[in-house]
Amino acid sequence: MACCSLSFPATTKAKYPSPSSSSSNSAVSATVSPSSSSCFSSSKSISHSHLFLSSSRGIYYQQTLVRRRPSYFQVVSSGNKPEPLKVMISGAPASGKGTQCQLITKKYGLVHIAAGDLLRAEISSGSEMGKQAKEYMEKGQLVPNEIVVMMVKERLSQPDSQENGWLLDGYPRSLSQATALQEFGFQPDIFILLEVPEDNLVERVVGRRLDPVTGRIYHLKYSPPETEEIASRLTQRFDDTEEKVKLRLQTHHQNVESVLSMFEGVTVKVNGNVSKEEVFAQIDSALTQLLEQKQATLGSMAA
Repeated sequence: MACCSLSFPATTKAKYPSPSSSSSNSAVSATVSPSSSSCFSSSKSISHSHLFLSSSRGIYYQQTLVRRRPSYFQVVSSGNKPEPLKVMISGAPASGKGTQCQLITKKYGLVHIAAGDLLRAEISSGSEMGKQAKEYMEKGQLVPNEIVVMMVKERLSQPDSQENGWLLDGYPRSLSQATALQEFGFQPDIFILLEVPEDNLVERVVGRRLDPVTGRIYHLKYSPPETEEIASRLTQRFDDTEEKVKLRLQTHHQNVESVLSMFEGVTVKVNGNVSKEEVFAQIDSALTQLLEQKQATLGSMAA
C-alpha cells in the first residue's frame, strides 16, 4: 500500500482516540512527516518517525509495528471520494483569523463552526442547552465547558459537517475542551496556528474602530474611514486598550500552549504577519497537500 507523506512542520506525535471509541464520527487520515517526502510500498516498512492519523467512519484498524514501536492507524474509506477535511484554526485577537476562516470556507466548502455563534443560536432558539447557558450568562457567570462542548459536539455531528467537512474556529481554547472533543471522537486533520508578533497585535487592536451605523470595522492606520462624517461617529471597544489587550493576549497564549499539547503532530504554524493573501497562500498550500494525500491514499487502496 503506497502512502505519501505530508510535510507539516511537526516533530511529535499527537494523541488520538483509541480504537474502541464509541463515536460514529469520521477521523480522517493525514500522514505527517517532519521532512520526508518518500513513499512506502508496504505498511511494514513504515519508519517510526512518520505519524499516521486515520480511521474510517467509526471503524478503526490498528497496526502494531515490531520492536514495541507505537501503533498506527490506516485509512479505510468507502466509495471514490476521500474523507472531508477536518480543520481547527487558532489565532490571537487581531491575528486575522476571521478573514482566513472566510477564505477557507469559500474555497473548500467546509462548515464554519464558532462556539460563540453556536451559543447565541442556542439561546435564540430557546433550546434546553440554550436555556441553561442563558441562566449562567444572566448571573454574569461563564457558561460551563460541559454545555459549550455539547453544543460543539452536536454541530460537528450534523450531516452537513460530516459530508462537507468542518472548520472549527477558535475552539477548543483549553486542554479540558480539547480532551472532551477527543473523547467524543473529534480529531482534526490539521490544527492551523496563526502567528503574529505581540507588538503588531497590540497595534492592530488599539487602532480598531467600529462604525455603529453600518457595523463595519475600521483601523485608523490600515483601513481608515472614507469620510470625516464616518470618522466622527466611530467608537472603540472598551477592551481595545493596550493594557487590556495585553492581558487578553497573555490568556490566549496560555490557552494555546495547553491545546497544542493535544495536536502537536498535526499543527501547522502560519506566518500571520503578512498580507491576507499571503497568509491564505500558506494555509491553502497545507490544505491542498492534505487533500492530495487523502486522494493518493484512497487511490492506492482502490488499486
